[in-house]
Amino acid sequence: MSTAAEPITQDLDLLSRQIRLRIVRMSHAAKTPHLGSGLSCVDILVAAYFRVLKIDPTKPGDFLRDRFILSKGHAAAALYATLAKKGFFSEALLDSFAQPGAPLAEQPAPNCAPGVELATGSLGHGLPVGVGMAMAARIQSRDYRVFVTMSDGECNEGTVWEAAMFAAGQRLEKLCVVIDYNKWQATGRSDEVMGLPSLVDKWSAFGWNACEVDGHDLNALVEAIGNTPDDSGQPRAIIAHTVKGKGISFMEDDNNWHYRIPTVEEVELARKELGLA
Repeated sequence: MSTAAEPITQDLDLLSRQIRLRIVRMSHAAKTPHLGSGLSCVDILVAAYFRVLKIDPTKPGDFLRDRFILSKGHAAAALYATLAKKGFFSEALLDSFAQPGAPLAEQPAPNCAPGVELATGSLGHGLPVGVGMAMAARIQSRDYRVFVTMSDGECNEGTVWEAAMFAAGQRLEKLCVVIDYNKWQATGRSDEVMGLPSLVDKWSAFGWNACEVDGHDLNALVEAIGNTPDDSGQPRAIIAHTVKGKGISFMEDDNNWHYRIPTVEEVELARKELGLA
């Protein structure tokens, strides 16, 4: 099991780079979009899975495990690659991503692979289910935590705020939301599509203990995510400022990579930029 008490070392940065290259290759091989969205949340996943979550890959159904929901299901490739690195299943299975009849669907399907907690992709549903899980833990006197990673555009959904009000009203202090705030939605800037700022103020106003972090600072992410529950008695909301397409210069902050598929040449350029063999 991983804990927040373990030191932050360069191995986390290496893991992030390896996962980024893997999902670039997966996107190319499967001809699937949403690459920029996957790249922006990699560091959140690495911090959570390799330093914070109390999980055992050999016992994915353990009742006492922490739960992690990737509500932004369009970034499923990043989740699959992280789970494989953690040892939930063989990395060879990633080669079947989004292939007909294969278990690793383009967006997570029910029971598609060990470690996948929820079928997601229809935005706005991850948090309500996470709230239910956190409430179940309390009712059953189980000592696990629930973490939900959402997109910033997902905060447009009314179900998110209904769930947020319920969680605050019930003081579900073992529930944590991490917003992958990469500033883009499918068709434009998140803050221009809807009146999104300030997310910290919004979540605070809904009764959550909210903070902001650099979503690519692994130390800051481990500290923020690992501090669940804190001493506030409130659910936690972490606004992680990220860059869409992070790690690959020609993809960073370019919303064309919401739908573009990398070419063979671009996969090779990405490999070189990430400093990997």
